[in-house]
Amino acid sequence: MKNNFKAILSKQAELFQSNQTKPVKFRIEQLKKLKALIKKNESLLYDALYKDLKKKSFEAYETELSIIYSEIKLTIRKLHGWAKPKRVGSGLINFPGKSFIIPEPFGNVLIISTWNYPVQLSLLPAVSALAAGNTVIIKPSEAAINTSRALALLINKNFDASIMHVIEGGIEEASTLLKLPFNFIFFTGSPKTGKIVMHAAADNLTPIILELGGKSPTIVEADANLKMAAKRIVWGKFLNAGQSCIAPDYLLVHSSIKEKLIKEIKDQLDSIHGYNPMESEAFIRIINAHHFERLDNLIDSNKVRIGGRTCQNELYISPTVLDPINFDDEIMQEEIFGPILPIITYDTLDWAIEKIKERPKPLALYLFSNTKSIQQKVMQEISFGGGAINDVIMHFANSRLPFGGVEQSGMGTYHGKYGFKSFSHYKSIVKKQNWFEPWFKYPPYTSGKLGIIKKILG
Repeated sequence: MKNNFKAILSKQAELFQSNQTKPVKFRIEQLKKLKALIKKNESLLYDALYKDLKKKSFEAYETELSIIYSEIKLTIRKLHGWAKPKRVGSGLINFPGKSFIIPEPFGNVLIISTWNYPVQLSLLPAVSALAAGNTVIIKPSEAAINTSRALALLINKNFDASIMHVIEGGIEEASTLLKLPFNFIFFTGSPKTGKIVMHAAADNLTPIILELGGKSPTIVEADANLKMAAKRIVWGKFLNAGQSCIAPDYLLVHSSIKEKLIKEIKDQLDSIHGYNPMESEAFIRIINAHHFERLDNLIDSNKVRIGGRTCQNELYISPTVLDPINFDDEIMQEEIFGPILPIITYDTLDWAIEKIKERPKPLALYLFSNTKSIQQKVMQEISFGGGAINDVIMHFANSRLPFGGVEQSGMGTYHGKYGFKSFSHYKSIVKKQNWFEPWFKYPPYTSGKLGIIKKILG
């Protein structure tokens, strides 16, 4: 196994060193090939996603394939411009000459993805890596085993292993891959595993991007449009059964409107999923028994305001709202990553901001308020990866925005141009003419020469 991994990486290193991946034409060909391959095999991917998560085709397209298609379309259209050398000023010190920056690929990239959006989170970073001129090895999550197999079948059958290859497996395979001398590592998963990846990358001084998670808060101010807030919160929180790294993890709700908001959430859940969400085609299942048990243990029956129903055989947990909750409760000690929504009330916005800032910086933050001064205050005073005002999750869908965390919620960004930049090294070049050379930069150093240098550089 280990030797096979080394052989694949060796083939990719050989191809990269041959410079075949660097022409923009070659990169675009790979992106077009990937898009056509996905389109031709949508039904295979839909079937795999349903087996793993009970995800129906509509949601599979909406949250997985459409995002990949959009990314490839934008990348193909913009790639020539992104890949061009960029002229910058040279200053008098480099007269006569020109300065420019050349984006170049790192080389051989390892992508380790997670299970909650197993197609999207495997292939979206691969789009950026290929666009930048790298080769790619993808290690999907073994938790979404059917999707992992489908990706391996599609990619390995249609792409030469020297360009892109999928390696299946679990912790042993991931650990083996992390010991190999990749030029770049991209990881999506938990902060706990992210530390392991970062430690392994340090042994080879390999640059990395970590897309992690955390407890992403949603603030609902007294002036919010509660009907629209409930509609958008319910959609974003219970999408993928809450198994989204940027789902609203908990609500901070102004005490004056809490009961009204809970009623609106209940009405919205009934409207979207009916009185029995277990029968709703738009509500998927928990990925496995381990996560079901973890989530089931977080539900305090004394605090259930909505939902709370579970079925272990079906790996089903209904959309659940818990209230009242405080920051000391068990559910507030880790990222929920499931269809459970705790509500914490507050009386002053300063208190809510203080409580958020006491905790690790979240991957996302959402604010529902129509007051500009409140919007500015929250955006300026709280550090987080990205987010939205009067909406949730939708910043992820905009390929023109960088996506990533900060500190414990991640490092580095991708999507669109920012993905291309992250998977590229920007090489700085000065090109000089030969008809003039500033004599004053050479020894012997004199006060007169120093005066000239100070006038130029001071």
